[in-house]
Amino acid sequence: MSKLRIALAQINPTVGDLNGNVLKIKSFIKKAQDFDSDIVVFPELSITGYPPEDLLLKSHFIDDNISAALEVSKQTSNIIAIYGFVEKENDQIYNSAVISSNNQFLGTQKKIYLPNYGVFDEKRYFSSGNSHTLINLQNSTVGINICEDIWYPNPTKNLAASGVSTILNINGSPFQIGKIQERKNLLIKRAIENQVNIAYVNMVGGQDELVFDGGSMFINFDGEIEVSGNQFNEQLLVYDLHEQTTSKQNRSITYSTSSININLDKPNKSSIQTSKFNEESDILEDQILQALLLGTKDYVQKTGFSKVLIALSGGIDSALVTTIASLALGPENVRCIYLPSRFSSQQSKNDANDLCINLGIDMNEISIEEIFSTFESTLFEDFKNTDWGVAEENLQSRIRGALVMALSNKFGYLVLTTGNKSEMAVGYATIYGDMAGGFAVIKDVPKTLVYKISKYINLKYKKDIIPQSIIQKEPTAELKFDQKDSDSLPPYEILDQILELYVEKDYSSNEIANKGFDLETINNIIQLVDKNEYKRRQSAPGIKITSKNFDRDRRMPLSNKYIN
Repeated sequence: MSKLRIALAQINPTVGDLNGNVLKIKSFIKKAQDFDSDIVVFPELSITGYPPEDLLLKSHFIDDNISAALEVSKQTSNIIAIYGFVEKENDQIYNSAVISSNNQFLGTQKKIYLPNYGVFDEKRYFSSGNSHTLINLQNSTVGINICEDIWYPNPTKNLAASGVSTILNINGSPFQIGKIQERKNLLIKRAIENQVNIAYVNMVGGQDELVFDGGSMFINFDGEIEVSGNQFNEQLLVYDLHEQTTSKQNRSITYSTSSININLDKPNKSSIQTSKFNEESDILEDQILQALLLGTKDYVQKTGFSKVLIALSGGIDSALVTTIASLALGPENVRCIYLPSRFSSQQSKNDANDLCINLGIDMNEISIEEIFSTFESTLFEDFKNTDWGVAEENLQSRIRGALVMALSNKFGYLVLTTGNKSEMAVGYATIYGDMAGGFAVIKDVPKTLVYKISKYINLKYKKDIIPQSIIQKEPTAELKFDQKDSDSLPPYEILDQILELYVEKDYSSNEIANKGFDLETINNIIQLVDKNEYKRRQSAPGIKITSKNFDRDRRMPLSNKYIN
């Protein structure tokens, strides 16, 4: 068996930062060269960042990306570099991989299957490829799959039938709950059924609502994971992949193939020591926490902010967001403000203060009572002969929203909102109030999961960063005396289960009822979800962690009369 040294460059590119991405790719090529690697492989669309969305409609962006890809090829002395870019051919563009070596741009591999579901809409931009480019080395043949291509059987079968022994699979695959194991199962299946080695590389980093979690790996032809990389961190993963001698399998070839012959001057290489497995957590709460930390850090930094502002209530949601911000950005870059009214309890103030002490964050207090009283006086004539209610409750939230946005404007803070998925789903949030801000950290985190992650943080760091009193007390908006979330909503344990079935799995009310839930409760929740779509359209973007979030995945018409 021959030995092929492959380096997987698990990098964090930035969409649109072509020069920055080129410098990063070149630096990782240099590292791979220092390890005497034969091949270095980068993620999907690593030149442009992923997803570039409507930047792809700009012809000059396409041209600049091609120039950037050519610039990278100048760094490929005595190594083969595979990296993603946008290819242009006959007025069509393709999601492609560059094949470059010996400082030359040698060829490309076009993506065959274009995902067009959930967060993906590649058919809006790209044309599909219909052929394979093989890389013939001295003792082996290598093929390339681009992300979605490996989820369908034919591309991998075609490569195996063409005599390929190793497949380089380049990806921009975002994190969501359960996705990590799903990927592993699929890759193992493809390796075994085609008797090929698979080198899987995935990008890392946050891009708007998406978080890419890395987890690059080498899988041998027996379906064994030889080496796996870190999650949520940049890494160069180098491994000596021992290839079996293969012949063309007795299968029909679906796609046409062409070949590139590359000779590398590689005398006997010394062996390298590689840890079989790097840092990877199988604890769900830890995976989600890492995704939230990376997503928050990258969104803040990639949008040009350095500091964030959070309105603390003393409740569990703002406590979790503040903790994530502090861990991701450093406490010195987090400012908290407490905005009490007549309805705010001393316990809430104490809890908010204790949290800030635990995190090393200064907390400022601005009472909204005088402003609220002025609003009440101003509206007295218009509101007279009506019951005190939701309008007055929401005034408090909107005053708070105005104050945090004023501080944002004055000092350049990015405001982090604190609403969770359960609240956003049913509209238990105030538009132009607590929804005001630039980024919604836990927007896709159900309330029950908020509690689990908060408890896990205390467990992980072996101290009560989030005070137990915050975790244990009954949730309340404190917009009137003795208010509890349970006054308006069913218990979160029930609410979150119904929301998962309706929002993420698209179950009808009757289908949900067949799961054992009360039909009246179901219909009330569905009505709240449907009528609050207009609110969610005006909310800040937030990190996706579930199979279907409210930003990119679920798109419902605002004017909608369909009743489930």
